[in-house]
Amino acid sequence: MGKLSERSLTRRQIEGMIADGKAVFLYKGEVMSVNAWMPYHPGGDTAIKHMIGRDATDEVFALHSEDAKRRMKSYIIGKYDGAWENFLPPIKGGVFRKYNGPEDDEEERLRMRLDLDAASDSTPSSPTLSATSSSEDSFPLLDPSLRRRRVESSSSSVTTVEDETEVPPGHFDGDYLTRQYIEADLAKYPSLQNATQKEIAQKYRDLEVRIRAAGLYKCNYWAYAKECTRYAFLFASSMWCLRNGWYKTSAFFMGAFWHQLVFSAHDAGHMGITHNFQVDTVLGIIIANFLGGLSIGWWKRSHNVHHIVTNDPEHDPDIEHLPFFAVSHRFFGSIFSSYYQRYMPYDAFARFFVPMQHYLYYPILLFGRFNLYFLSFEYLFKGLGPRKGPAAWHRYLELAGLVVFWYWFGYGVVYKGIPNGWDRFSFIMISHMVTMPLHVQITLSHFAMSTADLGTTESFAQRMLRTTMDVDCSEWLDWFHGGLHLQAIHHLFPRIPRHNLRPTQKLVMEFCKDVGIPYAIYGFYRGNEEIIGRLAEVARQAKLLAECQKVMQEKGEFGGF
Repeated sequence: MGKLSERSLTRRQIEGMIADGKAVFLYKGEVMSVNAWMPYHPGGDTAIKHMIGRDATDEVFALHSEDAKRRMKSYIIGKYDGAWENFLPPIKGGVFRKYNGPEDDEEERLRMRLDLDAASDSTPSSPTLSATSSSEDSFPLLDPSLRRRRVESSSSSVTTVEDETEVPPGHFDGDYLTRQYIEADLAKYPSLQNATQKEIAQKYRDLEVRIRAAGLYKCNYWAYAKECTRYAFLFASSMWCLRNGWYKTSAFFMGAFWHQLVFSAHDAGHMGITHNFQVDTVLGIIIANFLGGLSIGWWKRSHNVHHIVTNDPEHDPDIEHLPFFAVSHRFFGSIFSSYYQRYMPYDAFARFFVPMQHYLYYPILLFGRFNLYFLSFEYLFKGLGPRKGPAAWHRYLELAGLVVFWYWFGYGVVYKGIPNGWDRFSFIMISHMVTMPLHVQITLSHFAMSTADLGTTESFAQRMLRTTMDVDCSEWLDWFHGGLHLQAIHHLFPRIPRHNLRPTQKLVMEFCKDVGIPYAIYGFYRGNEEIIGRLAEVARQAKLLAECQKVMQEKGEFGGF
């Protein structure tokens, strides 16, 4: 591997490899080809696919243990000298050309010189908005779904085609809305020029060094001892009430037990407890599967993708909730989910629920835990996790965990512990509905934030802060929120133990002020106002779309979103 890893590769050579089907990305200037690892990756192959053609340094560093990063060295196939310009990954519609030899390298060098000359002539301090022509080859940065929206970009700036006319009353224009949301973000956040974003990335890496030096990656095991005491109290209270025939009270304590338990499962899934992959995974399986009836493997597969393409309607499973919720008008186009590998139709059910989603938000979330059961069963019974490698045996332990859970909870507590059908039903519904605040917390940090795709030059740090909010609360309430209220901090540094997120917050605030990225933080009440406001806004758009379609049908006109 020595000589192979030392060879310098050109951009066109790397592009040609991707065109040939190789999963290639950059990490700290080294070129990785990881096709052989994808079936073994504990976080699933979809997360890797989103990194193909990109400099994945920050994503890899944020989400992987030191041991995993050391093992990655075996996949190095060369190095790249100079500043890398990200490609749009194939999973997002990127198109790659075959490599035909050195003449392609010369052509690429000429193109890059022309780009640099153009950038030095303009040197705008912020992305430029102006009219320009459109072509299929003019969109190297933005998602292909935006190509038909006539949004163009280059490595040095982002240019959008501005339509000077307002949307006429009674007319729904999804393209116009897409442009407006993108332009709002461009005006609010730092320039997407390569130089600006690379400076942000470097300062983010410097911040990580400061955080590590401050010992904030070290786990406070005494804090977990207190957590375990709380879990034991809630579970014992549920069992005591059950024994005394106080079934509804017992159900409340059971739900509170699950609500609190999930926070530690989340920590274990991110290797935030011992920082050892196998140890933390086993802890996560014990907590999630054996005690909660949910799959930690499913959560990892979904959550890793969420951390990489946060709030992207076509790619982030954490905001794909049709037919019940749509947090962006882009869902009206019956999008194709790259995670679920299927279309999410904006069908009759969606047209019924979405216009009322701001009213239905809390009632629907009362049933959120039942959906988690379904997703867990689907993941384990379909064998969607790795079948080989260091995580292959986890599936069998997880299945054993579900058997144990349904034995102690389904048979022991619900069937044997409760004498009649109505009380059993009440116990199940109350215990599951009590976990609703957890689902509010999970959605609160993202539903009200940006869903725009600003392209391939945007740094990992800026995207995380643009798509995620923190929820402010008194420090003594941190136990209730379980660290999920500090999601912006968590998204920047997922492996930091949650008991260290609050001191990390001060350093992140300094970072945001330094680089000029707005740091979104709201109180719990205001955060809920923001999310209900966003859902109401999309609901109004859905009603307008329905009215437009009705008028078109009456006039005999036909057209798509």
